[in-house]
Amino acid sequence: MKMTIGEIAKAIHANTDNFDNALLTKAVTGVCFDSRKIQQGQLFIPLVSENDGHDYIDNAIAGGAAATLWANDHSDRLPLKIPALMVEDTLKAFQELSKYYLDKINPRVIAITGSNGKTTTKDMVAAILSSTFHVTKTHDNFNNEIGVPYTILQMESNTEFLVVEMGMDRPGQLDFLSKLAEPDVGLITMIGEAHIEFFGTRDKIADAKMEITHGIPDDGIFVYDGDEPLLRQRAKNVDLRQLTFGRQSANDVYATESKDGQYSTQFHVNLWPDIDFNIPMMGDYNVNNALAAISIGQIFRIHPETMAKELAKFDLTKNRTQWLTGSKGEKILSDVYNSNPTAAKEVLNAFKATETSGRRIAVLGDMLELGTQSKGMHASLAEAIDPAVISVVYLIGTDMAALYDRLKPVYAPENLHYYRADQLDKLIVDLEADLSPDDEVMLKASHGLHLENVVAKLMK
Repeated sequence: MKMTIGEIAKAIHANTDNFDNALLTKAVTGVCFDSRKIQQGQLFIPLVSENDGHDYIDNAIAGGAAATLWANDHSDRLPLKIPALMVEDTLKAFQELSKYYLDKINPRVIAITGSNGKTTTKDMVAAILSSTFHVTKTHDNFNNEIGVPYTILQMESNTEFLVVEMGMDRPGQLDFLSKLAEPDVGLITMIGEAHIEFFGTRDKIADAKMEITHGIPDDGIFVYDGDEPLLRQRAKNVDLRQLTFGRQSANDVYATESKDGQYSTQFHVNLWPDIDFNIPMMGDYNVNNALAAISIGQIFRIHPETMAKELAKFDLTKNRTQWLTGSKGEKILSDVYNSNPTAAKEVLNAFKATETSGRRIAVLGDMLELGTQSKGMHASLAEAIDPAVISVVYLIGTDMAALYDRLKPVYAPENLHYYRADQLDKLIVDLEADLSPDDEVMLKASHGLHLENVVAKLMK
């Protein structure tokens, strides 16, 4: 992003009567809402949530902020060292600015949501499109009311495609994000149990996911998992061109066969049976993510051999079924960014199929936002845990106690370990002492359990 203060003010309808021409023509080179990460020449966005971003304006100025948004109700402590653009609500102004910039750059927009797989699919779509176009994609998990505007404002002026991930944890959220981005293509990867605490049923999750279609223009396209009856049913009420992917032959794009390896997965697609597709990830479930990405590539006429080439080397966001090597030489399967029952079972089943001369060790943490069904859903993971294949299990978190109780009859006490959520340090010590060079250890939990700290410690 590169705009003048005057252009920004006009976009968000901020009053500049007291600004001289020199200030109005001053260049701004980006935006930042974290004063610790501000860079020279950026616009500071002081958001108000648990902490009030206005309290950190001195840090932003010291970091090189060129200007700041400023809420009207904070006018009693207006900063004097940099221009302040007065607005009613800094978040709404931030979103308004992103909408203006999106219209200015005018890329084609691909919006992706789903209970599982949206980040991996986003990375795959971006890789395929980058073979031919200038692409900007969502960084990390910037996928909500703050993250989507931030992603938009990260675009360079030559961006031709914006691949934006959209998350949700309540009804209406995707409606807002879709209408903000007005995607040319909206994609739903699948419907699972993520956030079921807030929705109650998968039906209601599907209703909320369908909101991604609300901002798609009449000439846009809706792409979705055709194997999911909840989506097929709701798609009948969507008056848009549609494209489906999945495993069933009724889909437009489907896998004719697949072979899951330890570090990669091979498959074929009905449209081009002679082309070998190979993704650098374990887990047959990731084939569906690739089929979704291939559907997008097909829409924009990327050659299938080019898609195969790009998928074979695409850049995966870290901590998604990522193989690493620990300090003892043990193999680590890190999938600690998030978790829900469907995803956890898929990773466990893929982990059980790996080849190893040592032990398979599973480290599982709480899956959050499952509501009143949480304990039962945690206990259900026992279906994917076989003591003959997974030798040792480490569990951490309040609701993982339900899985611990389910596994106690089939595991020897020395091979089944349970920790409270505040005992992460003890888990690390015990796990480090237990590991041998030939072992494989898999880690999966919601991000709130911070198993990434376990991964970091094992790799030191």
